[in-house]
Amino acid sequence: MKSNYKNLNKVTIASLLVALGIIYGDIGTSPLYVLKAVIGERKINETLVYGGVSLIFWTLIFQTTVKYIWLTLRADNQGEGGVFSLYALVRRYGKMLVIPTIIGATTLLADGIITPPISVASAIEGLNAVKGLENIIVPGNTLTVGIVVAILSALFFFQRFGTHLIGKAFGPIMAVWFGMLFIVGTSQIIHFPDVLKALSPHYGYELLVHYPHGFWLLGAVFLCTTGAEALYSDLGHCGIKNIRITWIFVKISLVINYAGQAAWLMHQNTNTLNGTNPFFAMMPHWFLLPGIIIATAAAIIASQALISGSYTLVSEAMNLNFWPRVTVRQPSDIKGQIYIPSVNTILWVGCVLMILYFKNSSHMEAAYGFSITVAMMMTTILLYFFLVYKLKWNRIYVVAIVGIFAIIETSFFIANVAKIRERWMFLFFELFIFMVMYVWYYARRINNRFVKFADLGKYTPQLIELSEDDAIPKFSTHLIYLTKANSRTQIEEKIIKSIFSKKPKRADVYWFVHVHRTEEPFTMNYNISELIDDKVIKININLGFRIQPRTELYFKKIVQELVANKELNLHIRPDGSTKYNPDPDFKFVVIEKFLSVENEMALRDGILLNAYFFLKNLGQSDEKAFGLDKSDVIVEQVPLIYQPIQKIELERSLK
Repeated sequence: MKSNYKNLNKVTIASLLVALGIIYGDIGTSPLYVLKAVIGERKINETLVYGGVSLIFWTLIFQTTVKYIWLTLRADNQGEGGVFSLYALVRRYGKMLVIPTIIGATTLLADGIITPPISVASAIEGLNAVKGLENIIVPGNTLTVGIVVAILSALFFFQRFGTHLIGKAFGPIMAVWFGMLFIVGTSQIIHFPDVLKALSPHYGYELLVHYPHGFWLLGAVFLCTTGAEALYSDLGHCGIKNIRITWIFVKISLVINYAGQAAWLMHQNTNTLNGTNPFFAMMPHWFLLPGIIIATAAAIIASQALISGSYTLVSEAMNLNFWPRVTVRQPSDIKGQIYIPSVNTILWVGCVLMILYFKNSSHMEAAYGFSITVAMMMTTILLYFFLVYKLKWNRIYVVAIVGIFAIIETSFFIANVAKIRERWMFLFFELFIFMVMYVWYYARRINNRFVKFADLGKYTPQLIELSEDDAIPKFSTHLIYLTKANSRTQIEEKIIKSIFSKKPKRADVYWFVHVHRTEEPFTMNYNISELIDDKVIKININLGFRIQPRTELYFKKIVQELVANKELNLHIRPDGSTKYNPDPDFKFVVIEKFLSVENEMALRDGILLNAYFFLKNLGQSDEKAFGLDKSDVIVEQVPLIYQPIQKIELERSLK
């Protein structure tokens, strides 16, 4: 995997185009709505317009360039980024870091619900500026909402087929998009070059301090950097060098376009916007339709990036035990491209409800930004631990750097809190995601406390005797148990009971397979221990947290290699195949727990465990989660007795 990691940092024209197509969809489409949201229905004047552009410019400097491009991208986990990769790097340094990780992941997933509708709606509403369509495409009317819903529904429908074909066009389309931002913005600046003074921080200060209620406009300003968190999450697709180089072009294009919008605003004849979007209004009329088509394509690409990022986030959450196991599919042979049907459905329903509830982009702007502000704050907390404990930076310097980000993000958070009343119904979705992650993580910790291990060496004589006892029917030639035991000599007590209790399971070879999830993303290797010659064999399979477990496939591959290499004498012993059936006789045993009725638990633990088993039943079964074929699996149910009832008031009746 090291070669893949190195390849990510190779800088070529193709790799730069890939970075443009994947990384910048969200932040790149922000000119569609940010300055429009800052101005709103307020009277257009120099303090408002120049102050808004100034704050946008310096937000891109501090939040995007300094925090994410320069600093956070250093926190790469074998080339991978994102909140879970960052957590994997620092989790040993603080037990409570799990909470900011869950909150950060929750708010990132929530962003996947609102970004697609606001981006697509902003682009489609641009048709309102086309002559002849002004009375047809009206923001918020049934036709406009219907077009947006149709585009989003088509986008989610085609997820199941993968994006590897149309994905090749993402880079060139986004290159055209950023080129358009630069050219259209420059066309305005050439006529009104005085607008460049808006980049001075003085105007931002004037807006915050002297403009009436200016501080609360930070909620709209923040929208210019909402894609920065997604930028870090997509690190593994492009590599740090490609991201940093392309950001130069992207940032210049964004700043030029914002300045161009400001120039148009300051030199038009009306006092207010009256619903006009300066992004489209400053375009030459002959270019308006092509511009809207390019903007729509860019909005769809931005949506696709967030959808794909949501799949990756949930996949990583499953592998780090933050999310119930759900079905994950591989729509193409391209590494890392996955499709999760349940997540796709949740996102589609959420996006459609967003557009049906808010109806137009202006209403969504009022609710947008809160989630990402929280996500950025959580990343800042994790970043502190990374800089101090992994990079070994001086703690005083780290406190100073993180303190600056904390002040900026706290200001944005306070300004965005005002949006709560516009998005109260959205909080239920975020609370649902948070509770799923919280319950799954902490209930699994409770569950794991009751996993008891036994020394396998104590049972070797019994295993040999059982294997050779012809009086007991053979259960399988090769009997395979999945085990959590890291030690080569230990095994769970429940596995020992499964083998010997009730009807003993006689087999020629007993295999114990342990799947170890590594903190690196793409690890794939294994090691073998022969505990009893050709009788009891332990396999450790090490898989990165981004690798989907296909345990049966890996196990059979390992056995084939052992036979081909004439190891462990497996090549000279029968494997259970016959002249009637050429396939080896493998049988996997999966042991599942259920919550026993014999428990009497405290309120918190009872809620956690009952919710955990409820989610477990809704999610993917263990055999599917570990990549086992049903025909080769036996599932055994064992009770979990967490807090047994101590006192039973049961008396014998004399009658």
